[in-house]
Amino acid sequence: MTATTSTTDTAPDAPHAGMFAPRPGPAGTGAMIRAQALLETRMLLRNGEQLLLTVVIPALLLLVFSSVDIVDTGAGKSVDFLAPGILALAVLSTAFTGQAIATGFERRYGVLKRLGASPLPRWALLTAKTCSVLVTELLQVVLLVAIAFALGWSPHGNPLAVLVLLLLGTAAFSGLGLLMAGTLRAEATLAAANLVFLLLLIGGGVVVPMDKFSGPVRSALQLLPVSALSDGLRDVLRDGAAMPWADLGILAVWAAVGLAAASRFFRWE
Repeated sequence: MTATTSTTDTAPDAPHAGMFAPRPGPAGTGAMIRAQALLETRMLLRNGEQLLLTVVIPALLLLVFSSVDIVDTGAGKSVDFLAPGILALAVLSTAFTGQAIATGFERRYGVLKRLGASPLPRWALLTAKTCSVLVTELLQVVLLVAIAFALGWSPHGNPLAVLVLLLLGTAAFSGLGLLMAGTLRAEATLAAANLVFLLLLIGGGVVVPMDKFSGPVRSALQLLPVSALSDGLRDVLRDGAAMPWADLGILAVWAAVGLAAASRFFRWE
């Protein structure tokens, strides 16, 4: 009599909750935004060309034009006129010029396309880029204010008004920069962003007072976002104005138009 032995294959246990540590899956949206914003900031601070544009040039302009009588800035110390304008230029260089160039080349090399296929939502990517811009601007403001104080700057006015102006200016320039980066080729964005930076440096009330221009030209230039930002900051920090509503209104219109156009026409590929 022979005994028969039956063998049974034992299937592995099915995975259950808590089996994997850490649990697989995408991180939370907040964590992804923080990580991407930190990466964007590190990349910006490691880029020598971007640092030249966003940090070195504004600081040198403040030092040179405050120390040498190149442009007649009117009564009072030159630094009292120049410091608010250079702060506006710093926002322009970071939120518009630097962001437009960096985003344009990311789009060209397919970085945005790959990020768009990741778990990071596209709106979260734009939020991370905005956070990176704000961190960079904070560092710029700290540096420029320190230089201005060393040159004898004596600001006064409402700090809340300054904060609102800087945030609205950042929104306006970010929208325009993303619009340019998302619609033009990278090389065209590079050339156009640098050209706009130079033109606004001269004609945006940054280092040259607006009263140096003729009436019709001055009226048109005062509607530019950098002119509204520099004039608004000057009204608060030099003249002690409470809240420059006219300049805030101009910046709000530019911010709304720029961000709406960027969201409508921005191409990720």
